[in-house]
Amino acid sequence: MAAKVDFSRIIAEDRDAQTEEKWSGTFLEYLDVVKKDPSVSKLAHQRIYDTLMAPGIVDVSTVDNPKLRRIYTDDSTKIYNFFADEFFGLEPTINQIMHYFNAASMKGEESRQVLYLMGPVGSGKSSLVEKIKSALEQNIIYHLENCPIREEPLHLVPNHLRPQFEKLLGVKIEGDLCPVCRWRLRNELDNNYEKFGVVTSRLSRRSRIGIGVVPPVDPNNQDTSVLIGGEDISKLDKYSEGDPRVLDLSGALNVGNRGMTEFIEVFKNEIEYLHVMITATQEKMIPAPGRHGMVHIDQVIIAHSNEAEWKKFKSDHTNEAILDRIVVVAVPYNLEISEEVKIYSKIIEASDFRAHIAPFTLEFASMFAILTRLEKSNKVDPLTKLKIYNGEEVLEQGQTKRIDIQELKEDARREGMLGISTRFITKALDQALTESDGQCINPINVADALIKRVKTGDLPDETRKEYLTYLQDTMHKEYLQILEKEITRAFVYSYKEQAEALFQNYLDHAEAFVNKTKIKDPNTREELEPDIQFLSSIEDQIGITGTAAEGFRQDVIAFLWSVTRKGGSVDYQSYEPLKEAIEKKLLTSVRDLSRIVTMARTRDKQQKEKYDMMVQQLIENGYCESCVDTILKYAANNLWRD
Repeated sequence: MAAKVDFSRIIAEDRDAQTEEKWSGTFLEYLDVVKKDPSVSKLAHQRIYDTLMAPGIVDVSTVDNPKLRRIYTDDSTKIYNFFADEFFGLEPTINQIMHYFNAASMKGEESRQVLYLMGPVGSGKSSLVEKIKSALEQNIIYHLENCPIREEPLHLVPNHLRPQFEKLLGVKIEGDLCPVCRWRLRNELDNNYEKFGVVTSRLSRRSRIGIGVVPPVDPNNQDTSVLIGGEDISKLDKYSEGDPRVLDLSGALNVGNRGMTEFIEVFKNEIEYLHVMITATQEKMIPAPGRHGMVHIDQVIIAHSNEAEWKKFKSDHTNEAILDRIVVVAVPYNLEISEEVKIYSKIIEASDFRAHIAPFTLEFASMFAILTRLEKSNKVDPLTKLKIYNGEEVLEQGQTKRIDIQELKEDARREGMLGISTRFITKALDQALTESDGQCINPINVADALIKRVKTGDLPDETRKEYLTYLQDTMHKEYLQILEKEITRAFVYSYKEQAEALFQNYLDHAEAFVNKTKIKDPNTREELEPDIQFLSSIEDQIGITGTAAEGFRQDVIAFLWSVTRKGGSVDYQSYEPLKEAIEKKLLTSVRDLSRIVTMARTRDKQQKEKYDMMVQQLIENGYCESCVDTILKYAANNLWRD
């Protein structure tokens, strides 16, 4: 029997917690609060920066991580913990955003500029803004009681006293009272500003406290009241038109005071809107509706749109004044397979997706997504470029292909701004799941789903042809190589141990060859010459023959000696060319037997035992019975056909 839940207690405890975080007092009492903790009066950019920084930064060293060393040329890369669990492959973008907030928090020029995120559909622009909003909602601000824009109480300090107060409090006082609070101070408090009430509020999207949003507005019905509020017509019978009490300061820029305002699809708005936005960030002022002067505001303005709208706006030379007041941060699609996989894993975890996902399924989908986002290069083919961007070592005739990743990126500066979005892939995953009766998705049925979506999608003919080539040729061949390795690993008993044994044996003989020494037989203790035939049988797998073999052996020993000298450990996967050779050696040694066991319709007892062991190993490696059957049939039809 389930234990009874005391819901009333949960509600009461939450209400008490919210009551405890509220504060109210006079301005005089607030001054004591600021004296004890000057940070309570921090400006919006500083508030956001401090909140984003609070979870900390991880400096990931690339020295001990070969993959990161190949991706990043610097010695380390910064990972901001606030974003780390939700955003993948966007480290350069997030670094630029944090550089903006860092400079703005120090009141640099960035504090008077719009942060503009530009990228293709589904690249993460809106998600980044939503994440920043969630950071703001962790903040509680002190503000003047009943102020329509919840302004900083220090605005009450008269200008002639500000230098003295700044010295006493250790803060810088910026801004002026809004028209409503100015009227209240004069008419309700007789200018006794020390008696003005001060309260606290938690910033909130839902309650429109400190977080404003400006959606695209109909060009035929644009009214700046959406930004700056208006006058309450119902009060005009009671108060004169110039009386601040008629003001309704509920525009997005009013709401965003002390926090931020988001402009969605910003360049779909009329130029009049954009001038108000620029004035808000550059001058920290917006016009009050009617004849009520200007209103000081303190906020971060974040705008976003796609690249096409940015290019159109940028091409108009009459927009130069606005362009000069915008910090542009590109938000491209991710270009790393391992990071793209994390994106789909996160989406799946957040859904009710319960089907089994076969190994390499998300990797296969990620490969296709990224291939569509790459620009053509005359230095490498798309698949090689994909692997380089993922930090993999690419081999050519047994040697690591020396290609500078930064050169590739500099040659393709718009890379990641085109191609298909994550939504396209997730829809294909859903389609594959539906067509497999919800049991399992694997690279084979995901490929079918992607092909169908490409064929029926609204794509230019040339683009459709290119995407189908990726799926039906490039990726088909790549998956067959992966599949052959998977089956081989499952088929070879203790695959890793055998690979490790070959590796250690190779090292012993290669070291003896390089140093011109002999090998001591572990059993007979007899000293033997290095086995050149054995070394060649490994090296032949990756095309190392003749005089090249001697250089290869020297490279292997030098590399591994360097790793161990630095305190690292080595195994058969440490040196990519040798790893490739060992895996191919193992694969070649069992290929014929794999063919018999996989395709035989009638197996003898010994073959059946080996087949059953292979199936069991595949299941232990992450496959289910359904996808084991699928991939083995696929292998039989594609890998070992006569």
